[in-house]
Amino acid sequence: MTNPTVLVTGGAGYIGSHVCKALAAQGFTPIAYDNLCSGNAEAVKWGPFEAGDVRDSGRLDEVMTKYKPVATMHFAALIQVGESVAEPAKYYDNNVHGSYTLLEAARRHGIRSTVFSSTAAVYGTPQFTPITEEHPLKPINPYGQTKLVMENMIRDYANAYGLGYTIFRYFNAAGADLAGELGSAFKTDSHVMPLIMQVASGLRPEFSIFGNDYETADGTAVRDYVHVVDLADAHVRALKHLLAGGESLTLNLGTNQGHSVRQTIELARKITGKPIPATESARRAGDPPALVADATKARSVLGWTPVNSALETIISTAWAWRQKQNQLGRVGALMGEAVVDADKRSVA
Repeated sequence: MTNPTVLVTGGAGYIGSHVCKALAAQGFTPIAYDNLCSGNAEAVKWGPFEAGDVRDSGRLDEVMTKYKPVATMHFAALIQVGESVAEPAKYYDNNVHGSYTLLEAARRHGIRSTVFSSTAAVYGTPQFTPITEEHPLKPINPYGQTKLVMENMIRDYANAYGLGYTIFRYFNAAGADLAGELGSAFKTDSHVMPLIMQVASGLRPEFSIFGNDYETADGTAVRDYVHVVDLADAHVRALKHLLAGGESLTLNLGTNQGHSVRQTIELARKITGKPIPATESARRAGDPPALVADATKARSVLGWTPVNSALETIISTAWAWRQKQNQLGRVGALMGEAVVDADKRSVA
């Protein structure tokens, strides 16, 4: 291979597959390394697919020896918050042990750059908003705890072994590939945008709004949505920054703007032309009223701008992907476009 290779763990997943496409467009060859526990092999279109688990040091050695990647991008993690509360051992094994195994394999093979998929869940319940990278780190569930351990492990490796890194804390990643080639690679979804799309397409009878008495403009929770294509662009920028010798970074990825659940549903009704029935019920425990990123640092350091992250674009691309899947008869494995939700139910 003439192009530099990048090992993308979780490369068959939602964000990982979009990043693979962006890498290929910028002259890299992405190696999608995935155990397919939640991703889909059909989402791997821009480079080789290598089946493997991040906890399998022998398999990682084989793949790294074969492709000699210049960097790793780490998306492979278990992400369901409820499950993490019920089965924390599973999350520490996969997320923490898996990250350690990956870092050790990279160290053995002389790979000195990594881009890591973290989450706004490391902040816990916001003390202020918009949330800057200096916000206290107080995760409120095992999922968020494991991501914070993973972050700290990367920083410790950087201090001791010279690893260069970018850690991205996602807020609400949403939307689908602008050309319609990719959407969700999750096998199941439980987040705002895909659920709205499922109701719009008749796969669900109604959408449930949890909480209408928050201290927000219309009483419903406010979230910061960023288009997955913009996320992918940030990852490629971070990789180029590191490979050029740039400093290690920890950055939020969001739009600095929030939209309420009710606003999102209303706009989806206009774009889809569907009624999207919604019911309102009590708040869910642990849901903060507003989660909005201050992503100023990503803009200034990486020159990154979320140009596709208008809510209209996010909903339109999500709806186009959902309709495409409906036409293909897919109502299970590829259930519409996914949201990586900083309200701590699922953040990849």
